[in-house]
Amino acid sequence: MESFLPLFPLKLVAFPGEHLSLHIFEPRYKQLVNDVLETDSTFGIAVYLDKLMSFGTEVKLKEVSKVYEDGRMDIKTIGGRVFEILSFDNPTIGRLYAGGRVVYKDNNIMVSESLYAEFLFYLKELFRLMNYTIELIPLQVNSFTFAHKVGLKLEEEYDLLMMDKESDRIQYLIRHLLKVIPILRDIESAKEKIKNNGHFKNLEPLDF
Repeated sequence: MESFLPLFPLKLVAFPGEHLSLHIFEPRYKQLVNDVLETDSTFGIAVYLDKLMSFGTEVKLKEVSKVYEDGRMDIKTIGGRVFEILSFDNPTIGRLYAGGRVVYKDNNIMVSESLYAEFLFYLKELFRLMNYTIELIPLQVNSFTFAHKVGLKLEEEYDLLMMDKESDRIQYLIRHLLKVIPILRDIESAKEKIKNNGHFKNLEPLDF
């Protein structure tokens, strides 16, 4: 089913469930936020790479944290559904900001226990190597939860956003982690070697 959504193009990927804080300073987006406040509606973060991309994330305005004297605002939002843009109007008739017709993507959240366990294992190992202390609670972590923290490029984050199956997203992240983890292990090993330089070494005698 198609819907009309005010659109806020940004050079970032907002993931479903993500808490995103934004500083609003352009007149068109001040108007967008005020309209959303008045109608208790949502708006879309449209991904902009080298151009406006087809997919983005609907976000809900949770709080206006601060309003400055000149009308600038600090706001807090939370990501919702992923959408595909069918038409783009810049600006929307009668408004300063862009908008467009969108259709929301299905999200198949089914994933096998073994695949999910493998994902959590590699995620824990990544964070251990990064000295990033966090408790990974099963079933409370999905493919989007830490997607900004595993070293994906912006284009790779967009690839993840476009996938409509959780199993595909988790497999994508596992492949990425299997590339990143050996690099971090090598760095950790190099750090230990550097740390040991200058210390007295107990060397085994050589028989020659």
